[in-house]
Amino acid sequence: MRRGLLIILSSPSGAGKSTLAQRLRDWDADIEFSVSATTRAARPGELDGREYHFVDETAFKSQVTKGGMLEHAHVFGNFYGSPSGPVQDAINAGRDVLFDIDWQGAQQITNSALSAHTLSIFLLPPSIRELRNRLEKRAQDDAATIARRMDKSWDEISHWGSYDYVLVNDDLDTTEAHLKTIVTATRLRRSQQPGLTEHVRHLQSEFERLS
Repeated sequence: MRRGLLIILSSPSGAGKSTLAQRLRDWDADIEFSVSATTRAARPGELDGREYHFVDETAFKSQVTKGGMLEHAHVFGNFYGSPSGPVQDAINAGRDVLFDIDWQGAQQITNSALSAHTLSIFLLPPSIRELRNRLEKRAQDDAATIARRMDKSWDEISHWGSYDYVLVNDDLDTTEAHLKTIVTATRLRRSQQPGLTEHVRHLQSEFERLS
């Protein structure tokens, strides 16, 4: 049995993290999304408890005060955060939890008590022009919101150096393949295999009996 991973995916808006996060889930159904809490309104098609836990600002701040958030941030006028209890339970049970979050949340998680079990990956766009094109093509935001996201993009990109891995997402299929390789290798990290110490003890005992 292994310990679960906290898999963090970050990028500026439009660089593909949501698409690639879903592709990881399609590849391995045992990877579960961390369902964040947010104070923003639900978008068309979103359901409470599936995409997000939609809460008001008072309830959100109460959870933060009680230590119930593994990470939280204020983005574009709304609060976002990851409830800590379900994440700890998943790690102990050997299940991976996937976080689609910004650099602020990533730093909070990597500095938390669960830092030994984190895997952080930052996705870069092939160009700023392509980043804008992707935001416009997905048609989720008005022109003013796209402009705000573009203004924020460099601030996001400037934190690329604090991540374990950095991938340039110029081709979704190639980037997906690299993500799978990274996750597979990190699952075999010594810190993720709590049974190794006991196995080595058995080997030592066997060696001594045969000597």
